[in-house]
Amino acid sequence: MKKLLVLQHVPHELLGTLNPLLKRAGFRLRYVNFARHPDAKPCLEGYDGLVILGGPMSVNDAHRLPHLTVEMKLIEQALKLNRPVLGICLGAQLIAKTLGAAVYPNPEKEIGWYDVSPTDEAQRDRLLSSFRETEKIFQWHGETFDIPKSTRHLAFSSLCANQAFRYETNVYGFQFHLEVDAPMIHRWLRVMENRIEIASAGGSTSAERIHSDTPTHIERLQQLSEKVFGEFIDLFGIEKKLKHHLPSR
Repeated sequence: MKKLLVLQHVPHELLGTLNPLLKRAGFRLRYVNFARHPDAKPCLEGYDGLVILGGPMSVNDAHRLPHLTVEMKLIEQALKLNRPVLGICLGAQLIAKTLGAAVYPNPEKEIGWYDVSPTDEAQRDRLLSSFRETEKIFQWHGETFDIPKSTRHLAFSSLCANQAFRYETNVYGFQFHLEVDAPMIHRWLRVMENRIEIASAGGSTSAERIHSDTPTHIERLQQLSEKVFGEFIDLFGIEKKLKHHLPSR
């Protein structure tokens, strides 16, 4: 049975639509909830891969949130061991920073449904090749990252140029949220911290607009979720097959 380590930062940001796909593929999941256990120091030993979820904190807050440093060390270890890694939102920013890229405030927050487009590189990428020229994708972030030098730039939007990247063949960072479904979005909109953030956005978005836009776009998002996350899950089997077929010495 494959084992996956999942790093969580706030109670409402979960694996979402990725969870049933992982369970169906036979994964055993271990959540490390840093909101409850900020001093946790998980080890990657015995795990086949790593998923880092989102959260409202900045990767630059490691001086007051030491678990962020713990997470970046885990990412570094996963890279050295050639383990598949997926970072979502904050998770993508943590991967980017681990790879030496800067993380900083985006000129404008993206909260709600935004157009995201794949790069030419994404058309040849196994995870994102199913993206159309423009897709409405759910977003919730105020910071962005530079694309690390050693990675491939995979997606962009008009407000945030760096939406996704791939390192080597099995490490992905997504600034956007493919993992949400409608109930999850509506739960996020009830979280007080999120409501305050929307109110401070200066009218560029609103809970009402997000509620009304979600039924229009959620079906396509779930189609992309199944395709993209399904391909990510397949990376685990491919890795094992490649190792199995290494020529004997």
